[in-house]
Amino acid sequence: MNGNKDLPIKITEVCLRDGSHVVAHQYTEEQVRSVTRALDNAGMHYIEVSHGDGLGGSTLQYGRSLVNEMKLIQAAVEESKQAKIAVLLIPGIGTVHELKQAHGLGAGLVRVATHVTEADVSAQHIAMARELGMESLGFLMMAHMAPVEKLVEQAKLMESYGAQAVYVTDSAGALLPHQVRERIRALRESLDIEIGFHAHNNLSLAVANTLVAIEEGATRIDGSVRCLGAGAGNTQTEVLVAVLNKMGIDLGIDIYKMMDLAEDIIKPLIPGSQEISKGSLVMGYAGVYSSFLLHAERASKRFNLDPRDILLELGKRKVVGGQEDMILDVAAELANKKKVEVQS
Repeated sequence: MNGNKDLPIKITEVCLRDGSHVVAHQYTEEQVRSVTRALDNAGMHYIEVSHGDGLGGSTLQYGRSLVNEMKLIQAAVEESKQAKIAVLLIPGIGTVHELKQAHGLGAGLVRVATHVTEADVSAQHIAMARELGMESLGFLMMAHMAPVEKLVEQAKLMESYGAQAVYVTDSAGALLPHQVRERIRALRESLDIEIGFHAHNNLSLAVANTLVAIEEGATRIDGSVRCLGAGAGNTQTEVLVAVLNKMGIDLGIDIYKMMDLAEDIIKPLIPGSQEISKGSLVMGYAGVYSSFLLHAERASKRFNLDPRDILLELGKRKVVGGQEDMILDVAAELANKKKVEVQS
C-alpha cells in the first residue's frame, strides 16, 4: 500500500462552485470576496471558484452566471492570503483557453472532471495544467455508476496523464459507506498518487462516507459550508472539521470561525434551507446527478408532472452530467404517456 495514506488531509471548500447551483449561478463579486475572506481567515486550504458546472459553464443549457466567472476567480485570488484558489473543468464544457485564463488570474489548482467511464477526455487538460505549473487533479464523477474495476482502470488513465490525485466523486449522493470503502481502498492499492473524495448528502451520508474515505487513505477531501451544494448539498465543512477535531485530527482550520461564517455569511445567501427534501432524496435514491434537481423541478411545472417521476426515469436511463437537455425530452415523453393513459 502506498505511503500517501500518511499525508496530511487537505480540504477544498466548494461552496463557491458546487454552491453556485443553489443560487442559480447568481453569485455577486462582493459575495465571493466576503466568503473568500472569511474562509481564508479560518485557515481553509483550497477554495474552489467557478460556475457550478465548471469553467465555461455559463450557458443557456447550464444556467447563465450573473457575473463572469473569471471576474469572480480574480476577486477570490485578490482576497485570499493563504488559501489556494481552485477551479473545476469539465472537458466539453470548459476548454484549455479558459484554463489558461484562470491560471493567468492566479488559480493554482484545477480538478479535471469527467464521467466515471470517460477519463480519456481529460488527457489534454490534465497535461496542460501541469505544464502551466498548476496542481492538476482528476475528478471521476458519478462514481456509483461503474464497477470498482472500471473505476480503477479510469483512475489509472488519469494518473498516466499526469494527475497528482484522483477523486471518487459521488455526484448523486448515492454511495453507501461500504461502497465508498471498497472504491477508496481499491484506488489506494492501485495508484501511486493521492486519492480524493467528494460527497453529496442526498442520503444523509456525506459526513459518514467522508470519514470512511479518510479511514481508507483519502487525503483530498471536499466540503461545503452549511452544506451549500447541489441536491442536499455536500459534506458540511464546519461539521466535518468538528468531527475530525474530536477524532484528534487537526486540519489547522478554526472551527469557531467556520461556524460564524456558516451562520453570519452563508446562511443569508441561501434562498432556502439545505435540507434533504423529497427531490434531493430521490436523486440519491435514483442515482442521478445532483444538479438535475432544479432542471427537473422546472420541467415538472412545465409539463404538470411530479419531479420525482422525472428523476427516477433519468436514473433508469443512466443519464449523466452534461445531458441536461434530455431532462425536457424525458419530461415531454412522460407527459405524453400520462395523457395517453388518461384518454384510454
